[in-house]
Amino acid sequence: MSVPNIIVVAGSSGAGKTTWVCQQMRDIADVDKIIYYSPGTGTVPIDQNRIATEFPDLQVFSDAQQVEFLNQIPKANAVYIEWGFYLELGAIAQLLENLTYRTIAVLPPDLKDSEYHAWAKEIVRGAPTQSSTGETLWRAASNGQVIDENSLEEFWYEITHDAYGIVTRAKGIFDVNDGRSLYCDFVAGVPQTDFLELDIPRYLEGRPQRFSGLEVVGENLDKATLRQTLSDCCLSDAAILQYQQQVKEILLEGAQV
Repeated sequence: MSVPNIIVVAGSSGAGKTTWVCQQMRDIADVDKIIYYSPGTGTVPIDQNRIATEFPDLQVFSDAQQVEFLNQIPKANAVYIEWGFYLELGAIAQLLENLTYRTIAVLPPDLKDSEYHAWAKEIVRGAPTQSSTGETLWRAASNGQVIDENSLEEFWYEITHDAYGIVTRAKGIFDVNDGRSLYCDFVAGVPQTDFLELDIPRYLEGRPQRFSGLEVVGENLDKATLRQTLSDCCLSDAAILQYQQQVKEILLEGAQV
């Protein structure tokens, strides 16, 4: 059995690790023979869900599937491991033991002589991100919740304009009131992008049975207020059903929602 090509991608927060992985995937004809693993995300696997929607044939593994992931490595043509900035680089060798792997760091252009430079065989020029040693990471899963899109836009504006602390990185996947799933992405110092509609069916039958959640990185984060505001944006059962009924009627008429 041939040895798979194992690529471990690490780097600073927001520099573009997931973007780089996606670029590689788009150049591969048979992604069903590729596996992707990003440990340490727990119940808020935003990148895994984003990648899985763009590459539905890709094998994506969660934290809870680490043993299965390791068992699948010999059967794969290539393996991509995305290593979050919050994980110790030394733990990679413990995970992969005697396997040979290629190390790539995606870093902002002005970062010099970091631990990633000593670790990586290849440095990829990433986004000009801002970071500091005082940053903390906050996550919240919101599975089953539906958010009013206007409220989400206001909440996202507040997050990205330091209403809850000095935010350097934020990303999330949210189910909104017309049944779509939206991916939101912010990196301080990088031009903002519009919300991205994920290529999955509208959810129009009650509370969504799929992932949604938020991740924020920054300094002096007001985590309690973040959590409360996220909760305040979520719709009641009655409001969800009302919106879903309206959308279904519009779609039946053949109109755009």
